[in-house]
Amino acid sequence: MDFYYMLFSPPCRSVLLTAKSLGIELNKKVLDLFAGEHLTPEFLKINPQHVIPTLVDNDFVLWESRPIMIYLVEQYGKDDALYPKCPKKRAIVNQRLYFDMGTLYKSFADYHYPRLFFNSEEPFDPELFKKMEAAFDLLNTFLEGNNYVAGDQLTLADLAILTTVSTIDVSGFDISKYPNVARWYENAKKVPGWEESWEGALEFKKYFKNKIEDFGIMDFYYMLDSPPCRSVLLTAKSLGIELNKKVLDLFADEHLTPEFLKINPQHVIPTLVDNDFVLWESRPIMIYLVEQYGKDDALYPKCPKKRAIVNQRLYFDMGTLYKSFADYYYPRLFFNSEEPFDPELFKKMEAAFDLLNTFLDGNNYVAGDQLTVADFSILTTVSTIDVSGFDISKYPNVARWYENAKKVPGWEESWEGALEFKKYFKNK
Repeated sequence: MDFYYMLFSPPCRSVLLTAKSLGIELNKKVLDLFAGEHLTPEFLKINPQHVIPTLVDNDFVLWESRPIMIYLVEQYGKDDALYPKCPKKRAIVNQRLYFDMGTLYKSFADYHYPRLFFNSEEPFDPELFKKMEAAFDLLNTFLEGNNYVAGDQLTLADLAILTTVSTIDVSGFDISKYPNVARWYENAKKVPGWEESWEGALEFKKYFKNKIEDFGIMDFYYMLDSPPCRSVLLTAKSLGIELNKKVLDLFADEHLTPEFLKINPQHVIPTLVDNDFVLWESRPIMIYLVEQYGKDDALYPKCPKKRAIVNQRLYFDMGTLYKSFADYYYPRLFFNSEEPFDPELFKKMEAAFDLLNTFLDGNNYVAGDQLTVADFSILTTVSTIDVSGFDISKYPNVARWYENAKKVPGWEESWEGALEFKKYFKNK
């Protein structure tokens, strides 16, 4: 039988797994869709719908992976194990096959394929990502108490869903959040033909990575010793976003060059450039990253009340906590003032910490019961105040929160920036 395919295609790989399990040797014919080989007169004569996989068994032509898999079992299988004759068992297998095509695989394709194959420059839609998560929740439910996706034995449904899940896996989706799926996935990798199928998944990964990189990585102008810059870095790290970091040395007046003034007439950092969209001020940048690229709203909730508290804490950081530190120290640090330190301004810093301590009374996070961008913003402020020698231990709730907050992704880099600030602070 001639088999027209591309190895990085999940549906094609599911047919290959089926043939391998049945001991069938296919005459594999790679059809390069990117080169338009599916649109040649020769192939259109075979398959007017010009899709892969396509199977040619003498004078019988069939396309669409799941019907092909069923055909191979019914025509050449030694038994009905992979596609049971029992109407009830078969019905469950069929349901899972349609679930794969219409829900699981579709959710992945809807989210990624516009960029991957149709050169869309629209931002990823977080609502579509939620549909992918919902599909995995369903699959996790199907596998509760089961070793296979359609009951108590390996079937075509496992082979189809395995190639879908392995493709989603190499795209970077966190399968470990779905324990039943993760358990099944590890066992499913033992099926005959897995090595070749995984090779195809890795081919897809290369293509996926290249296409995503083609859309560019956001430029991020910053200095690591800047607390606001570090808060953006923490946010990006938590979201899994890679930034193209561009150090802008304010002490060398690099923020005043014509090139940077064209980007940002206010000439401040941090500054984010996302294609033709430019944004500065750390807190709006953090919110933008979550709303534009976050997989969910955990870091910046959609609930108006929860969001209001996060916003209040962000403004508290900028207008009270960070401001109290800046008012006390920055005249000497950055403006060469020789005026003595003002004890009244120091009291304002203490008062700001008293307020933060109150916010954290009975709370693990600064804006309630979950980690948000407010924690990132205040964490970089507190760590900077920490290295200046301020005694945080006098504020027990802040000290407790601070120790826990150091476990967030990206803390090591952020602390490195705080230590850079400490050197400058000490020297000044």
